[in-house]
Amino acid sequence: MPNERLRAALLERGMTPADLADAVGVDTKSVERWISLDRTPYRRHRYAAAARLGVDETYLWPKALSAEQSTAASGSEIIEVHPHRWTVPRDAWKRLFESAEREISILVFSGFFLAEDASMHRLLAEKARAGVRVRILLGAPDSEAVAQRGADEGIDDSMAAKIRNVIVLYKPLRAVDGVEFRLHGTILYNSIYRADDQMLVNTHVYGAPTSYAPVFHLRKIPGGSMVNTYLDSFEKVWDRATPLD
Repeated sequence: MPNERLRAALLERGMTPADLADAVGVDTKSVERWISLDRTPYRRHRYAAAARLGVDETYLWPKALSAEQSTAASGSEIIEVHPHRWTVPRDAWKRLFESAEREISILVFSGFFLAEDASMHRLLAEKARAGVRVRILLGAPDSEAVAQRGADEGIDDSMAAKIRNVIVLYKPLRAVDGVEFRLHGTILYNSIYRADDQMLVNTHVYGAPTSYAPVFHLRKIPGGSMVNTYLDSFEKVWDRATPLD
C-alpha cells in the first residue's frame, strides 16, 4: 500500500521525490520506494525527511517506532506540571506566545484571563502582523456544551455571559489580519494554548473552575505522540467550528 501521507506532504510543499532525495542525501529511487511501496527508511533518513517536510516522523511512518520507544519519547515531551492554572507564572503565558514563529492556537470556552489582558492583545496582534497564524476558538455562548459547563461549575448562565464579554473584549484583535476566531460547541476536556511545538494544556475537572485544574507544559519531540494528540484534537474542533462574524 502506498504511503499517501508522504505523497501528500510532498505535494503540499511543492516538492518532488528528487527534491526530498537531495535534501536527505539518498537517491531518488529510494524516495519513490518510500512512497509507492511504503518502505521504511533508516532512522537518520526518517528524521531528515520529517524535518525537511515539517511533520513528525511518526506521522509519515506510524510503525517505525516500537511501543516502548514511542512511550519513552512521549514522556520526554512533558516539561513541567503545574498543580493549578493559577500557579502557572504569569509571564509563562507571554513567553509561550512570544516564542511562536509559525502558529498560535488557543482552544477555550472563554479564556477570560487572557482576554482581559491588554498586553496579550498587543502580543497576539504583533505576532499576526509578523506572519504568525493566530487561531482562537471560543465556546458558542448558546451551545449545550457551554450551558453544561456552566452548570458543572455551579455558575450556570454566567459561563455564556463570560464568553459574550470575551467576544467584546477581543473586538479590536478580531480586526487584525492573520487573527482568526471561531465558535465551537464541543465538550472540552482540556483547554489548549499552543505556540509552534510547545503548549500549555489546562485539564478540565468536573465541578471545579479551570483555574483550579492542573496545567501540563509540553514540547513536541521526534517520536513522541502526546503533543500530536492535542494538536489533532484542536484541528478537529477547528474544522467543525463556525467563523465569528
